[in-house]
This record gives sequence, C-alpha cells and structure tokens, in this order.
Amino acid sequence: MSNHSATAHDAHGHGDHGHDDHDDGASHSTFGGYMTGFVLAVILTAIPFWLVMGKVFQSSSTTALILLGLGAIQIVVHMIYFLHMNARSEGGWNMLALMFTLVLVVITLAGSLWVMYHMNVNMMPHMNMHDMQGMS
Repeated sequence: MSNHSATAHDAHGHGDHGHDDHDDGASHSTFGGYMTGFVLAVILTAIPFWLVMGKVFQSSSTTALILLGLGAIQIVVHMIYFLHMNARSEGGWNMLALMFTLVLVVITLAGSLWVMYHMNVNMMPHMNMHDMQGMS
C-alpha cells in the first residue's frame, strides 16, 4: 500500500487508533473477582436468612435495621463486582447517575413513609380497632 493510500485510509477513520491500550476506566473483572463477589453475595444472603429464621434478636425493629444494612452492603457488592461500577467508569457518569438515582429513591421512600404515617395518624384519630369492629 502506498503512503498516499495509507494516509487516505487513516483519514476516513479506519486507521489503527491503539484500541488495545484504550482504558475507559471500567474495571474488567477476572474469574477470581466474580467468585469473590459471588461468595460475598452468598454470605450477605445467608446472614439475614439466619437472623430471621433463628430469631436471633427479640426486637423485630433491630432485625429489620440489620437486614436493611446488610441489604445496602449487598447492593454495593453487586455494583462493584458484577456491574463494575467505580468513580472512573464512563468518565464518572455512572457514579453521577447512581447518586441521582439514590437521591430520588430516598426522597420517594421518605415521602411515602411520611404520607402513610400522617394519613394513619390523622384519618380517624378518635377511633380504634375495637370501635371499628362494631361498625360492621
């Protein structure tokens, strides 16, 4: 191939751009990385199962808080080991999208709980379950 045709070839976007050395910031996992994520996911699933089935804590609210914490940890494990998300992947846009999603989820959940609590308290504050049974 002549020098002119090689230059024309590169000008049309078909030249070698060194794609082998391209690093988009995403971590590419190995079999060991996937196995680490899998083992962590299994452990983070077995612990809540044991806590609930074994009735380890007397208070159900304590159990629920621990389950929520372990669930949050498991979400992070899945994001790191299986979705390969980090602060550098996709130029930081994945992390920005994640933060936006978390803000929306927190606002939605907090707002829903606030509305449900206040509707429960304010709908019929003078009535209790005994009075409601006599209404039917």
